[in-house]
Amino acid sequence: MPEELQPTAPPRSAVLDSAHEGEIRGALGTIPKWESDRPRPLSRRLLTLAAIMGPGLIVMVGDNDAGGVSTYAQAGQNYGPSLLWVLVLLIPTLIVAQEMVVRLGAVTGVGHARLIKERFGTFWAAFSVGDLFLLNFLTLVTEFIGVNLGLRYFGVTPLASVPIVAVGLLAMVATGSFQRWERFMFVFIVTSLLMFPLAALSHPRIAPVLTGLTHPGVAGGFDSTSVLFIIAVVGTTIAPWQLFFQQSNVIDKRITTRWLRYELADTSIGAVLTTAGAGALMVATAFAFSHSNLAGQFGSGLTVAEGLSRRSGSASGAIFAVILVNASVIGASAVTLATSYALSDIFGLKHSLHRGVRDAKGFYFSFAAMIALAAGIVLIPGAPLGLITTGVQVLAGVLLPSAIVFLLLLCNDAEVLGPWVNTARQNVVATVIVSVLVLLSLILTVTTVFPRLPLGPFTAVAVGLGTLGLVWMGLVSRRRRGADTERERTVTGDRHVWRMPPLAELKPPVWSRGQRIGMVALRGYLVVAVVLLAVKIGQLASGHSG
Repeated sequence: MPEELQPTAPPRSAVLDSAHEGEIRGALGTIPKWESDRPRPLSRRLLTLAAIMGPGLIVMVGDNDAGGVSTYAQAGQNYGPSLLWVLVLLIPTLIVAQEMVVRLGAVTGVGHARLIKERFGTFWAAFSVGDLFLLNFLTLVTEFIGVNLGLRYFGVTPLASVPIVAVGLLAMVATGSFQRWERFMFVFIVTSLLMFPLAALSHPRIAPVLTGLTHPGVAGGFDSTSVLFIIAVVGTTIAPWQLFFQQSNVIDKRITTRWLRYELADTSIGAVLTTAGAGALMVATAFAFSHSNLAGQFGSGLTVAEGLSRRSGSASGAIFAVILVNASVIGASAVTLATSYALSDIFGLKHSLHRGVRDAKGFYFSFAAMIALAAGIVLIPGAPLGLITTGVQVLAGVLLPSAIVFLLLLCNDAEVLGPWVNTARQNVVATVIVSVLVLLSLILTVTTVFPRLPLGPFTAVAVGLGTLGLVWMGLVSRRRRGADTERERTVTGDRHVWRMPPLAELKPPVWSRGQRIGMVALRGYLVVAVVLLAVKIGQLASGHSG
């Protein structure tokens, strides 16, 4: 190996699993550990990008899972192409949020759950991972509901479809090869491109599509129902599992700061692809059901497939059913892996797709147990599958604030990211986006639990509180930046090779009074919101939802 190709390695590493170090073995290529990232021809850069691509594409396309496909199909069926503008706004939102977890993964080599435990304590780690496990498990149930509905279109019974897909998911992940698993995922990513011919089969008209993309509005005007649906569409964009999954998957693929810009390109391409696919689904149902008795009459993924078959031809119905099953499988794989990564992080277990089952028993056992339990629930006669689907959407909204707040705090922790901490500009952009997401999450949660609450006054109060929060965070960020400037100067020169030192060597975080108050308020919000949601779900289950 030529000496000039050997990068300067950091003297210490925080990486917890030795399988997370070594050459990058991607679905589309391999990058030796010693290979330099120095300037290279365009063809070589494209080959490097191809080898690194994966975590960003998978997390983004996985976002268009069974729930996402149903939500976007419902948006088109109920509101035509008038909500396409929402998707345009979601592209930068996706990129900003996921860029932060990509940076955390590449710089630290430690998963999201473990960082929360080390920097915020065991309580918050248990709280975060416990919430994540519950939400991910229920989300996994909805993925098997999608499998059930999609394959029922082809006449396959749940007793056959659900177990077959469950076994297939286990077989894909337990190969002992990260590269083979990622190649399986790429097959599903390519299959998701069927969304675009599906849109073409509905014979869309260009003018209404362009209007929907460029003119914010909603068919029939804004009211409480349409506003809540817009919030639901936004809520499908960033889920807590995405943050945990991509950070751990970046680490498992052995991506370090040398290759960070390629992984950011992977994430950006994935964000554009997933929103374009969501738009294609909206267009397909918008024009297929336009001026028919099916407009505004969304039932389920199965009824959409059947309706498309009648309105746009049998090929459209079959394609939508395949898309639904495909989305369910890739979503199930990513969501379950996010949980297995997090649990293994917390308990110090080996957790890598580079390892075989015998070498990482706990990691694979948690994956298999979740798959088996979720599949079993879907097969229970009379199980409240519709109620589970509704509950998952709202629970994701309840848990979003804590996940996003921890992400921002970690990205401003100089002990964790050193010279890679958020810049002032990144903090402004991220804080605005995060505040909007948390605000929408709060509105969705409260109005779901209290459906008679006037939306206008509550929104005004929430916006006021959000503005005060932005001002407070800006002041805190300004003080923190001043305190950290000297430390950053000492390491900026080695920024391209700097990685977080071992966790035991990190200085404990110093909490200000404002931060403590904020964390107590966040804890209180989560407890109250979860309790209220549980009461609401109980009412719905007993038939007393009034």
